[in-house]
Amino acid sequence: MTDTFDVIVIGGGAVGENVAARAVRGGLTAALVEHELVGGECSYWACMPSKALLRPGHALAAARRLPGVPVGDHLDAAQVLARRTYFTSNWDDAGQVQWAEGAGITVVRGRARLDGERRVVVGDRTLTARQAVAVCTGSVPSMPPLEGIADTRVWTSREATSAKEAPGRLIVLGGGVVGVELAQAWRRLGSEVDLVISGDRPLPKLEPIAGELVAEGLIEDGVRVHTGAKAVRVSRDGSEISLGLADGTVLKADELLVAVGRRPATTDLGVETLGLKPGDNLHVDDSGLVSGVDGQWLYAAGDVTGRALLTHQGKYAARVVGDVIAARAKGPVDASPWSQYAATADHASVPAVVFTDPEVASVGRTAAQAAAAGIETRVVDLDIAVAGSSVHADGYRGKTRMVVDEQRRVLVGVTFVGQDVAELLHSATVAIVGEVPLERLWHAVPSYPTISEVWLRLLEAYGL
Repeated sequence: MTDTFDVIVIGGGAVGENVAARAVRGGLTAALVEHELVGGECSYWACMPSKALLRPGHALAAARRLPGVPVGDHLDAAQVLARRTYFTSNWDDAGQVQWAEGAGITVVRGRARLDGERRVVVGDRTLTARQAVAVCTGSVPSMPPLEGIADTRVWTSREATSAKEAPGRLIVLGGGVVGVELAQAWRRLGSEVDLVISGDRPLPKLEPIAGELVAEGLIEDGVRVHTGAKAVRVSRDGSEISLGLADGTVLKADELLVAVGRRPATTDLGVETLGLKPGDNLHVDDSGLVSGVDGQWLYAAGDVTGRALLTHQGKYAARVVGDVIAARAKGPVDASPWSQYAATADHASVPAVVFTDPEVASVGRTAAQAAAAGIETRVVDLDIAVAGSSVHADGYRGKTRMVVDEQRRVLVGVTFVGQDVAELLHSATVAIVGEVPLERLWHAVPSYPTISEVWLRLLEAYGL
């Protein structure tokens, strides 16, 4: 059986949904191929369930920082998990399928493989694209080369966000975003947690203040943080799992969450039929066109490209790809930087939030990244100590860093660390994307008394 569509999108997560929807909005027909759940990783195993697990613990901690607010001494784990399950629709994608079909997208169930130019095989069905194929298969967890890991059942982020009850003891291997968020979530739900990281602090890709304050928060919650620790072997004896470290330490728990990174989901995709290497990122230009494939028909967006492994950034790139495909079906497009047809923000304007307590909200380059890029910078560091923060929570602790391009007098990076700082981030993102001169930013007066007043203090510290 052969079916023909204008666009075939492989991968029905949030990124693929956006590509297909934008293509249809542009007047094309689209098939969305998904072998698991329409809605993808973010809806069922990542963003939504992890934040649902984290939020109650943050609310309880916030209430404890305010006198006169009656609070209990622990969370009701069963209710937290039930609310998490509500947000995943109990891992049922009927609602997402209904949305897709209502948007004019044809949903095709099954595992897709590329099979030459504009051809996609799904089981015994061959789909052909008139205009383009867009790969939005995302990423999958990486496994470290530990002795015994191939024969040992461990958790990945999927098991950690979909577990039906809190493990008595949990080891988390990896100090990135997934590791720190889920270590804190399960600790606040009652698990004993060991966090094992190879460096001297978690979140090593962010500004040092991020890892330092998040480590303090984890330790205050009772997480045992093992820094400079190299895991070498893992084994399971019945219900108990053991993680051996290079210094001879052996940690034991009921579950081990391996959170050491992710890799592009291109291994079983058939990219070799196009001369590409399975397991590699699909390298794209800013319009989403895949490099190394002739004919201007293969596109990719999201984690599979390796550009910015964040749901919101993947959706941003997906909107670009969908619009580009629809526009190119009618003629040439202008994909110059910052146009509708270029994902320019992927390079140096990416916002991200780590939803721990304290939160980390960052956008743009770190000071080290800016220096490495040859930018003449000035860095301003401050404690978040304004009227708004003091009202927000007793003993509020937070820090912020502003990285300025001295030649252009614009911001190239901002980081906030503290309780509830995520809502400060979009102002920083607008300032960086808009390349707002500091002298003009000075006239963006923050309301009093809010935590946003820290913007005034940063500019004053700079000298304005």
